[in-house]
Amino acid sequence: MTMDQVVLVLITFVAATVNGALGYGFSSITVPVALLFYTNRLLNPALVLVELVINSYVLFINRRSIPNIWWRVAPILIGLVVGVAIGSYILSLVHPAWVKFVTYFFLLPLILLQAAGIRKPIQAERAIAIPFGMGIGTLYSVTTISGPPLALLFNNQGYAKQDFRAALGVIRVAESVVTGIAYSFLGLYSAGSMEIIPYIVPSVILGIPLGTFLIRWMDPETFRRICMAFDGLVVGFGLSRVLVDLQLASTFTTYVILSIVILINAYLLFRFFRDRPVPP
Repeated sequence: MTMDQVVLVLITFVAATVNGALGYGFSSITVPVALLFYTNRLLNPALVLVELVINSYVLFINRRSIPNIWWRVAPILIGLVVGVAIGSYILSLVHPAWVKFVTYFFLLPLILLQAAGIRKPIQAERAIAIPFGMGIGTLYSVTTISGPPLALLFNNQGYAKQDFRAALGVIRVAESVVTGIAYSFLGLYSAGSMEIIPYIVPSVILGIPLGTFLIRWMDPETFRRICMAFDGLVVGFGLSRVLVDLQLASTFTTYVILSIVILINAYLLFRFFRDRPVPP
């Protein structure tokens, strides 16, 4: 195995473990690291097919909660279809380095918002559903990432645990299916993408059950915050790399950006553990 394949196996195992514990996180952890070795055009088709299986499993085990959330997420699905069409077309045209830049640029603030534990319920949930779905569809089809913004919205709106997982499952199965079809129409599947899948599947088979087991013994919010802190560091590093590749910033500037991300992460983790209620 080459170094990039070893890294892919390890990071997808970590990501699958997180997904098994939280119900999301596979792409948001895999993509920032894997993009250091692969382009989105090569990586995305493989991840979409793998995520279709993962998301279908999550939806199946939470299927009893679908009636509770269906009418809340249905408008998001309408916007999702439009967004996937837009994002897939962008992916087929834009230079891979710019796709990486957009991925990191939009992902970093979403991760930091989650790490900060910010929750502010949106009153006009129906009004923002279709535009939100369009944004999610565009983001997912370009990056295969949608977990952080979806989790941010559903946490803000006070979804119960099982409803939260069911809502994630419905939307993520839909986006996987629609994106997979769009990629096929645009001819984005390649032999290189298919060659990646065998290195991902064993990690998923082992990681998801492990995450489901581990979360029984850990506080879910603590586990989520640590994962988001790790993800923030990876995205900050990836952003600094691609800024240099695109000649958008000097090496010194990218070190400054990465240092700021590290400091913010450290502060958010410190604040979380400081303010966490002490169990009796």
